[in-house]
Parts: sequence; C-alpha cells; structure tokens
Amino acid sequence: DDVAAIAGQRHAGQFAKPRSSDNETKAGVTLPSYRGDIINGIEFDAKSRIPDPARQEMAYRQSAATLNLLRAFAQGGYASLENVHRWMLGFVSDSPQGEKYESLANRITETMGFMRAVGITSETNFALRETDFYTSHEALLLGYEEALTRVDSTSGDWYATSGHMI
Repeated sequence: DDVAAIAGQRHAGQFAKPRSSDNETKAGVTLPSYRGDIINGIEFDAKSRIPDPARQEMAYRQSAATLNLLRAFAQGGYASLENVHRWMLGFVSDSPQGEKYESLANRITETMGFMRAVGITSETNFALRETDFYTSHEALLLGYEEALTRVDSTSGDWYATSGHMI
C-alpha cells in the first residue's frame, strides 16, 4: 500500500504564546505576561504589555502574506522533485548523519536519471513541479478562532477556517 507522507514545519512563527502565569516579575516590577505579538508587545514595559486588538489584524495580514508566498513556492516549481532532491544532497554532504542517508540519496539520483532518460521531468510532468501543503496551529486564542469559524451553506456543517489541522 502507498502511504502519503506529510512534512510539518514552522513557517510563520508563533503569534500567540501559552503562559502558565498571567504576570511576570523582573527586578521587582510586575507586568502582564507577554502573550505573543497577536496580543501584546514583548518589551518589558507597561505600555507594551497592554493588549491591543489591532495586533490581531496585523497577525492575520502577516499570516495571509506568508501563506500566499508559500503557495507561490509550492506551485511555482520551488518545491519540485529536483529541488527537494538537491536540498537532500546538501543535507547528506553537510550532516554527521549524512552517511546514513547517502545510499538512499544515490538511489534517488539514479531513479531521477532514469526518469529523465524516458522523458519524465518536472517540465513534462506537472505533479513533479508542485506540492500540496497544509497549515496547522495550536488555536490558543479561542475568540480569534471563533471569528474564523464558518457554516457551510450547503451542508450546514461548521468549519474552522484558520487552518487545515487545528
């Protein structure tokens, strides 16, 4: 059976930060905890630690811009099989664990050579030029998530639209 593999990576950082305490103290000064750029500022001063709703809009816009860039990479050839293999070869040569993966990398190189010989390349096969990607996050701000939840007009089902895996 074929099994699909999904690689997970952090691309946009963390706009929200989980905290075990509502406050933090430094040099005898107690202020509200930093909860992430979507809520307040990291600087340890009273003004920065005031929650600012405009930060949610900023985080939304920055996240949308990041997703648009990733879509362009995923669909524009940057994530082609040839590029991914070239990155893997770099990892193999530069990593202490490289020897473990060297034989696999060599087999992939041979396979790609055969594919080119029979005319299967990213130029001739669209599937080798693109990749799908999915978004996920921890949903730390439930009020924010609620605003991004929608009802499907056909099925009546509810969907959280801020990511694929939440």
